[in-house]
Amino acid sequence: MNPDQKQNYWEEKPAAVESADTEAVAPQTPSQRVQSVPDAPVSWTAGEYVHPEKNGLWYVLFVIIALGLIACDIFFIKSYTFSLLVVVMAAALVVYIRRSPRDIQYTLSAKQGLYIGERLYNLADFKAFGLIRDGEHHSIMLIPIKRFATGVSVYFPEEAGERIVDILGSILPMENLKLDMIDVLVRKLRL
Repeated sequence: MNPDQKQNYWEEKPAAVESADTEAVAPQTPSQRVQSVPDAPVSWTAGEYVHPEKNGLWYVLFVIIALGLIACDIFFIKSYTFSLLVVVMAAALVVYIRRSPRDIQYTLSAKQGLYIGERLYNLADFKAFGLIRDGEHHSIMLIPIKRFATGVSVYFPEEAGERIVDILGSILPMENLKLDMIDVLVRKLRL
C-alpha cells in the first residue's frame, strides 16, 4: 500500500465510524420515531357512540320527570316559558336517543394520523392518549395540546386494540384515564 492509499483509507474510515456513532447516540425526535414504526395502517369500523337500549320503564320515568318539572313551574315558578322549554328539551332528547349511531370507518397510520370518516386528525396536535374501558366497549381518548380544544374519543374492537396502542405508543405517551363524573352519570341514565 502506498502512502496516498493509506491516507485515503484513514480519512474515509473515521468519517463512516463517526456517522454510525452519532446515529446510535442521538436522541430520537418524534418524526424519527414515526419512521421507526412500520407503516402498516390499522383500519376498523365502529359506532360513533355507545347506544344503550332503553326499556318501557325508562320512558315512563322520563315522562314523569318532565311532567314533574312542568308541575313545579305551574305551581311555584309560574313562568310558562320554562314549561315550554321543558317540552322542547324533552322532545329533542327523545329524538336524539332514538337515533341509532352511525358506523364510522377509522384508519390510524403513524405517518398520516387518524382518519375518522373523511376527516384527518394529525397526531402532532395531541400530547397523550389513554384507554378507557366502559363495560364491553373499548375506546381511546386523544388528549389535545391546546388547552380549550376538545379531545377525540374513538371506539375500537378488542382485536385491533394491540396494533392501535402500538402505533399511538410510538408517537404519544400513554396516560391512565377514567370516566369523569359526567360520563358516569350519562351512562347511568343511559343517555
